[in-house]
Amino acid sequence: MKTLLKAENLQTYIGQYHILQGVEIEVKEGRVTVILGRNGAGKTTTLRTIMGLTPPREGRVIFQGEEIQGIAPYEVANKGIGYVPEDQGIFSDLTVEENMKLAMRKNEKATQDRLEFVLTLFPDLKIAWKRKGGNLSGGQKQMLSIARAFVNDNKLLLIDEPSKGLAPIVVEKVMESIRELKKHTTIVLVEQNFIMASGVGDDVFILDDGHTVYRGEMDEFKQDDALKKKYLGIGV
Repeated sequence: MKTLLKAENLQTYIGQYHILQGVEIEVKEGRVTVILGRNGAGKTTTLRTIMGLTPPREGRVIFQGEEIQGIAPYEVANKGIGYVPEDQGIFSDLTVEENMKLAMRKNEKATQDRLEFVLTLFPDLKIAWKRKGGNLSGGQKQMLSIARAFVNDNKLLLIDEPSKGLAPIVVEKVMESIRELKKHTTIVLVEQNFIMASGVGDDVFILDDGHTVYRGEMDEFKQDDALKKKYLGIGV
């Protein structure tokens, strides 16, 4: 199975704080790779480091065989990595339509086809097409954020905490959408909700205090109660 992205020995600081202290991640093409860990473990910083928003002081980020650490975030995006941040990153004063058009790098048939696909996947967005982003529900905002990242020809999507603050029924819809998106692209998912993470993930990496402490297949990890308790605090 082809490796799409690899992060080696990431050492990332935020101010004086040494957040990532040797993070290692490997993402296989066509799969959902989940990054788990307690709060403060470095999960979001790992995504931001890959995206170039918080560049590493040491280490390498290799995407499709090319080192991309140290380049500007817009250059990372242009290479085919979409980013769905934890705060969703939509424009509240713009309509759903305007948010989508602003996100499009190209206005071509392939882009329009992807737009049609995400509007089928998220019918709420079609209904709210002329509504401002700030007036959407939490679930609709999350759908819009994911749709904006998918509408371009991205080989990889980085999605940070998509279930955060959402009702269980909406979380289920987001899970279904990620399963559908996996048929078209590769996904790295940071998620605190273990039910969701284990329901969509193929591979799992666990971070603890800025280090990668576990890597394996999700099906195996789900069955290991001792590891879940040790690294995630999930009771047996």
